[in-house]
Amino acid sequence: MSVDRVSEVDSGGEELAVAAESTVRTYPVAPGVRLNVRSGPGTNYGIVRVLPEGTRVAIYCQTPGTTVSGPYGTTNLWDNISNGQFVSDAYVYTGTDGYVASRCG
Repeated sequence: MSVDRVSEVDSGGEELAVAAESTVRTYPVAPGVRLNVRSGPGTNYGIVRVLPEGTRVAIYCQTPGTTVSGPYGTTNLWDNISNGQFVSDAYVYTGTDGYVASRCG
């Protein structure tokens, strides 16, 4: 969980700082898979790291890219899991074939 700074204005016109909690949902990577994390949404991008088996990932946004077949089907959807880090949605169990986060961009 993270805390974001949010401003409110009181009845006298004074700005008040208020902390607002925001949560990011995580999703499991397919069992038994060590997943390549790439620098962009496609297999033509370089591997920046490899996620170990049993990892859960936060999905910040999603974008189309190279079509990949994996344990959860065939898709061109890529999940942004950190700044400049993408994994194919075919290896992440989100419970749907569609978007679960906003489009990157």
